[in-house]
Amino acid sequence: MLGGGATSGTPDVNGAGQLSGSAANRLLTVVRLYNKTNLPIILSGGQVFSDSSNEASIARRQLIELGVPKNKIIVEDKSRNTEENAKYVKEMLSRHHFKQPILVTSAFHMERSVRNFSGVGVTVTPYPTDYKSSRPITLYANKLVPSANALSNVSTALKEYIGIAALSF
Repeated sequence: MLGGGATSGTPDVNGAGQLSGSAANRLLTVVRLYNKTNLPIILSGGQVFSDSSNEASIARRQLIELGVPKNKIIVEDKSRNTEENAKYVKEMLSRHHFKQPILVTSAFHMERSVRNFSGVGVTVTPYPTDYKSSRPITLYANKLVPSANALSNVSTALKEYIGIAALSF
C-alpha cells in the first residue's frame, strides 16, 4: 500500500496522527484484502513534509487496531514520493522473497505508480481504490457548475499527467 498523506499530532482513537482521505481509503482496501487473502502487507510512505507525519507508521498503528497481526505488517517508512516508494519496496520484496506484489493505491495514482515500479524492475498486480468518479459516468447540469471539488480533481489530474510525462525523460 502506498501512502497518500498524513497529519501530525492530530488526535486519533489510539494515538496521534491520521491518514489523509486518500490514504485512509487505501488502508480500508488493504484491510479488506488482508481479511480475504491473509497475505503480508507492505506499507510504504515516510514523512513527506515537515508538518506531516510518517504515513507508514500511522497506517501500521491503525492496521493493528483493526486486527491485522503485527507480524503480517512490513513497514517502509523512508519514501517521500512514488519513485522512492518503488525503489524501497523493491528492496523489501527482495529481502522477503516476495514475487507477485499487489499494488494498492488510488485509481488516479495507479498509472504513474505502475510505471514507477516497472521502472525499477518490479511487475505489480494493480488493485486501484479511492476512485474520484462513478461508473458509468453520467452528465447532468450540476456537473457543469464550477466547484472546489472539480478544481481539486483537475489539480490531481495535472499532477499525475505531469508525473507520467516526467518518467519519459
